[in-house]
Amino acid sequence: MRLGMNKRLWRIWAVFGSMRMEQKLFIVFLLLITLPLSFIGYISYSNYSRSIEEKTIVYSTKMLENMIVRVDDYIEDMERISSIPAYQDDIKQNLINSNRYYEKRQQATGDSSSQMPEDFDQLLLIQRGIEGNISFINTIKRGANSVYIFDQFGNGYYSSASGGIRLNVKESYENWRERVQTSGGEAVLLSTQKYTNNLQSVRYAFTVVRKVIDKSLKPIGLIAVDANISVIEDQMSELDKVTSGQSVIIDVLGNVVYDSDKARMATNILDDPAVAQAKGGNGSFYFEEDGLKRLYIYTTSPKTNWKVMTSIPVSELTRDAVVIRNVTWIATLITLIVALFISVVFSYALTNPLRKMMRMMKNVQEGDFNVQFPVKYRDEVGQLGNQFNRMIVRIDHLIQDIYVMETKKKEAELHALQSQINPHFMYNTLESIRMAAELNDDHIAADMIAILGKLLRYSISDLHEEVTLENETLHMRNYVEMLNYRYPNRFQLETKIPADLLTYPIIKLVLQPIVENAIYHGMDDNKPSMRIVMSVERTPQALWLRIWDDGLGIDEDTLERLNRSLAGAEEKAVKRKTGGIGLKNVNERIKLHYGRQYGIKVTSVQGQGTEVMLQLPLELGREAE
Repeated sequence: MRLGMNKRLWRIWAVFGSMRMEQKLFIVFLLLITLPLSFIGYISYSNYSRSIEEKTIVYSTKMLENMIVRVDDYIEDMERISSIPAYQDDIKQNLINSNRYYEKRQQATGDSSSQMPEDFDQLLLIQRGIEGNISFINTIKRGANSVYIFDQFGNGYYSSASGGIRLNVKESYENWRERVQTSGGEAVLLSTQKYTNNLQSVRYAFTVVRKVIDKSLKPIGLIAVDANISVIEDQMSELDKVTSGQSVIIDVLGNVVYDSDKARMATNILDDPAVAQAKGGNGSFYFEEDGLKRLYIYTTSPKTNWKVMTSIPVSELTRDAVVIRNVTWIATLITLIVALFISVVFSYALTNPLRKMMRMMKNVQEGDFNVQFPVKYRDEVGQLGNQFNRMIVRIDHLIQDIYVMETKKKEAELHALQSQINPHFMYNTLESIRMAAELNDDHIAADMIAILGKLLRYSISDLHEEVTLENETLHMRNYVEMLNYRYPNRFQLETKIPADLLTYPIIKLVLQPIVENAIYHGMDDNKPSMRIVMSVERTPQALWLRIWDDGLGIDEDTLERLNRSLAGAEEKAVKRKTGGIGLKNVNERIKLHYGRQYGIKVTSVQGQGTEVMLQLPLELGREAE
């Protein structure tokens, strides 16, 4: 089966290969126009739909969060209102008087007619006092439907800022008292309840209830604040208007605090499949119900744990995207027809110069290099013809250039060979001089020549060769020893190298130039000797070689310029000194060999000495940048 498919593909490819160029270009144009436009149309529709969904989710989530923050603030204000009796001695005293009044009435075995007016006056005084307190509370915060205050015997005092009073006050009190029984004086938020007021209107309100406690922390009553549901309704209506959806707020038990269409107000929808999918604090999901697919977006209040959900029909989300999709397909079809017509014209225009080029290529194939393609335009075909014309001339020039370069290369190699110095001749000559000094009992001269031979042998080989830190330190010692022959006991060299770092590989001629620089620029003629200390320190990031001297030191300006130059901030020519390579040369060799992050840093205090620090890699071996 696979073999048969391969044969069919081969036949199709063979047919395509045998077509004329105009036909191939037409098919290619057809595919190049049709496929991208179709793909772009599909991607545009998908991306636009996804963009609308993402923006809707982000915008709706932001609106939900802002709305829940305002609701939380509103509830917090209700809680503050419910705490007013705790700070108003007048309210507490009236509640205490009410409790005493009804306690005496319960204890009384009988009442006389002479006592009734006195008792009625006291009750009227208590009632007016508490209702006056409630009126004061209603003026503090707008939006509270009703405020109820009860004494310990369930006797209620209430006043409404807007709207009527519950007809089922006694039933509501029993429910409220039961809910705050274990609250310990803290405010308790109750979900939305449906009730009928004394104006025979059906209302919905969520309530903040709190115990009223005296100074001895003994409960003396209860306060309940009905919160106006309109504060939620205004916010949710705005959200539903923008998203063309429906919204609902539920508490942790699944009780509906608010519903856009009011059908599920003050009911429990914990078993609703859409509610069951709203897991976690916030998110979004798709859910299909009754043949209608909706996008659900939800978030949760961190204060009340109320969950706000809004559901948006997918058809509303993609309505604009569908219009754009249809317009895109129509525009694609029109563009395709126009493009196909243009492709026919251009295919002929493109292939005609190529046919001319093919005829000229056949002439070149037969050995005629004097052909010239007539360049009329500066398009790709014209550029191809121009390059074709230049190709033959360029080949001749390249042959001549290669010949000249090879000649110069051989001359340079010969000059380099002639300029080389035979190191063995120099070593043998120094050894002959040393033997002559030994025969003449001039041991100092013999020792100096021997040390000079070691220094020369070490220095004359490849500077990029790696040696051990022990050998590099020995070369530095030989150099200081040579100077001590010239200046007896003038220089004291100390080395502090851990045994495990003696075999650390390092490029040659790194330490000796630094010591040379320290001696020739830092030697203090007022001191009998100069002390030089070389130490090695291993840190988690690098290996540090420190060379310290107690010489003259460097002034701050010169030190700053030197460090800037070593860091590459100032480019200056590095001049080699006789007998030394120089700090800048050593620094550049370290950077080239190990990487730009390594190199030399200098610290100094004028009159006290100078320390040169070499930063090298921890790993053994070369770390090229």
